[in-house]
Amino acid sequence: MKKLQFFFIALIFISTTFAQTEQLLSLKSNLNVELEAKNNLLANPSFEKKSPGMAILYSFLLPGMGELYAGNYSSGQYFTIADGVIWGFFTGFTIYGNDKRNDYRNFAKAYASVDLSGKDDQYFADISAYENIEEFNREKELNRDFNEVYDLTNDNWSWESPVQRKEYRALWSSSETAVNNVRFAVGALILNRIVSSIFAVKAVSAYNKRQSSEVSWNVNFGLNPNPNLPPTLVMNFSQRF
Repeated sequence: MKKLQFFFIALIFISTTFAQTEQLLSLKSNLNVELEAKNNLLANPSFEKKSPGMAILYSFLLPGMGELYAGNYSSGQYFTIADGVIWGFFTGFTIYGNDKRNDYRNFAKAYASVDLSGKDDQYFADISAYENIEEFNREKELNRDFNEVYDLTNDNWSWESPVQRKEYRALWSSSETAVNNVRFAVGALILNRIVSSIFAVKAVSAYNKRQSSEVSWNVNFGLNPNPNLPPTLVMNFSQRF
């Protein structure tokens, strides 16, 4: 009778244990399916770090592109716009300066009998301030600047009247002002690239820091394999920064 009772108790225990095991396996399966779907949404995918060197290169090619590379074109767009505006000024001043240069050279040829061949910029500046070559050479000789004296044959000039010389000087001044503005535009283009590259490097640094600080979660469930213990559910939780 006692053996029969023991047999029934053992059978009940085995049935209960088997049922618990089946429930745990079913729970594990359900949890794995559910967590797999959630992990696809929550897991932080691997990312490729942005290169500060590439950001600088892009910024020097076209200001604002470094910020676009770093994912922050909201500030970079202003550098791109500024670059377009500066290039517009550069082109306009270059065309205007060249036109005025041709104008004053042709004017000097027509009204001061200037031979345009072989003349440098300093020559065209000097003839705007003196009525003729004799006046210029006389002043240089008095100041003992003999190296600056012009040759009377090849470098000769003589304005027909002071009015024409002043008109020539106005043309020459307009051209020189345009040339100086071109230089300022070149400086602005360079400065715009330098400032853009600085902002681009900061944007890359912020991007890399922001991406690396995001947390990745990983949750695993399993059964305790120890045969000396009743079946239990084990949960492993890990996070990556």
